[in-house]
Amino acid sequence: MNELIDINPDVNVREEEYIRLLGYPRDFELEGRARELADWVRQWYNQNGKPWVYAVRVDKLNLTNEKLKIDDVEFASKKFRDQLVDAGTSSVMLAAVSAGKEIEEKSKQLWQEGKPDEYFFLEVYGSAVTEQLVTNAGARFCAWAEENNQAVLPHYSPGYPGWDVKDQINLLKLINQKRKHDLPGKMDVFETGMLLPKKSLLAVFGITNDVEKVRSLNELIPCETCSMFTCKYRRVPYKHARNPVENVSRLQSNKKNNTNSNGNHKTILDQNAKYSISIKALKKWSEERLKMNVVEDGSVVAKFKYEGTTCSNLGHTLEFEYRIELSPADEGYKIKSIACSPADEGYTFMCEYAKDPAELMKTIENEKPLLGKPLNDILTWKRKYNPEGCFCKPDSREHKWGLVFEVLHYKLVEYENQKSKQRIAFRRLNLLYLL
Repeated sequence: MNELIDINPDVNVREEEYIRLLGYPRDFELEGRARELADWVRQWYNQNGKPWVYAVRVDKLNLTNEKLKIDDVEFASKKFRDQLVDAGTSSVMLAAVSAGKEIEEKSKQLWQEGKPDEYFFLEVYGSAVTEQLVTNAGARFCAWAEENNQAVLPHYSPGYPGWDVKDQINLLKLINQKRKHDLPGKMDVFETGMLLPKKSLLAVFGITNDVEKVRSLNELIPCETCSMFTCKYRRVPYKHARNPVENVSRLQSNKKNNTNSNGNHKTILDQNAKYSISIKALKKWSEERLKMNVVEDGSVVAKFKYEGTTCSNLGHTLEFEYRIELSPADEGYKIKSIACSPADEGYTFMCEYAKDPAELMKTIENEKPLLGKPLNDILTWKRKYNPEGCFCKPDSREHKWGLVFEVLHYKLVEYENQKSKQRIAFRRLNLLYLL
């Protein structure tokens, strides 16, 4: 086998493997909401997923002088090099597998829509698909090797213990140099070694003619770590689970930091806040005037449109836009940046603007109340009540900032409560027992 291309690989992920990656105990049976999500994920991926597998054989291997060189490209992994030496490796299969960009795009969409349950189950399924792709590829290599009186070693990848993940760059470059056909799908690598699409894997399978030598090296018996249970070429029972392709526990929140003693989701926001504005007004303004977006890293970007009137010139209407950026929840929703600027020409009719336009606008621009403080501080911020519609007086400007902060606080509490409800299914099923 010199080259393998598969644009329609088997991705019927075993239930046991999916449950394992979700973090459930062994022999756990999905039911209720979890069962519904798992079934939905399978159906969605079967209809929309585009997985692929590519592999190319390289016979030029140099393992001398304590270095690992594949076709004159040096890789920084003494541990993997030593394994290849111990097994008498003569060549390697370089493999690239991917669950496809579609699953990554859908996961991002679900997160932005505020659907963490669907996001989590789909993300984990992508990892399960990637693991199965590399497992199935290894089984095919084993079948080919069996026919040629050879043996294939367990795969190893940059990012595994003893191999710098940045070697993904050189490995993908080498695959592109050696391939005789285009990859079935697009794959890129960042300077950090991260692959794009992220549900992808680069792997190296050692090939040896010394089958008996491999049998004597317990840690290199591929059958003990290969989870392809239906493989007819299995020489010994499956014993050891390999490191997962991706650590999916990072997709789960930290239980200690995000749940309270009653098992409810913990937030640094006061859930029973006493606002200076009526709840009815807060709800109305949060729906009509506030645009809030929680981005992927958890930080918050918000815009609020204020509509008022001048105190002179027959009460001319005016509009200002408030922009606020908050840090993620685990950093306390700290106010990172704020700004206030006109959204129409109404401000030019204000009496203070007529007196000194530059000074007034500069003052409004430089006012940054509560900057660097947690958003929750709005509940204890002492400020004068001045509901005038214009921006002429400091008290009225401060009053408006308080209004904007309270609307944002109210909206975030709603958002946190919604997320908490969506996590109930996980808590009931002890999904987070590992955390």
